[in-house]
Amino acid sequence: MIRALYSAASGMTAQQLNVDNIANNLANANTTGFKARRAQFQDLLYQSMVQPGAASGQSTQVPAGLQLGLGTKPSGNEIIFTQGNFSSTGNPLDLVIQGNGFFQVTQPNGTLAYTRDGSFQMDKDGNIVTSSGDLLQPQITVPASAQSITVAGDGTVTYTLPGQAASQKAGQITLATFQNPAGMNGLGQNLYAPTDASGNAVVGAPGSTDGAGTLLQGYIEQSNVSIVQEFINLITAQRAYEANSKVVKAADEMYQQANNLKQ
Repeated sequence: MIRALYSAASGMTAQQLNVDNIANNLANANTTGFKARRAQFQDLLYQSMVQPGAASGQSTQVPAGLQLGLGTKPSGNEIIFTQGNFSSTGNPLDLVIQGNGFFQVTQPNGTLAYTRDGSFQMDKDGNIVTSSGDLLQPQITVPASAQSITVAGDGTVTYTLPGQAASQKAGQITLATFQNPAGMNGLGQNLYAPTDASGNAVVGAPGSTDGAGTLLQGYIEQSNVSIVQEFINLITAQRAYEANSKVVKAADEMYQQANNLKQ
């Protein structure tokens, strides 16, 4: 019964973390470029009372053995990098990546970070920045007198000036890809940082790097959170938590019965 208490308690703790993960997904259902996370769990150690395959006689073996598990533990919450739906905005600085690539931005501390959020703006100097003011890399500057801005599928940024028919090139947007994007570290503000698990960034122009994808102007990528699926996951987690709490109650009642035997 001691095992039952600890195993059920570990299950309740695991489902509490699962609900926390679901809550974060639902909270970001309308966050541009957000990618949902899926909680993952592992079973804990087993106490082997009879080892599977142990000899039960001179020429026979135990076919299954007797092992009692000690519960579960959270092992991770993988980022699911499926493509979100596209939403038309008409804003020339809103960009969508049709593929697996990431935009590169410079954080205030000077380090590079990566994002799927393509809702860019311009600062007072004409630099293209994120909604938090982080510079897009490579840095692209558009003159204040520019009448229109065009971003091609291959990342080429051009603009026109008053009285000129020919367009001027402002710069080239490049995209980064990773061998294992699920291994990236979430920094908040729609930013990710590479880790040893994700591998190093492979940078190239849109369409030139395998899997990076191309750009689409005037659209943003919505969150890939499925509200229906998250509510299903929430109900499942609630029922699992409830089941584990009933195991705790049942073990407690068994202890109570054992304590009353002397009376």
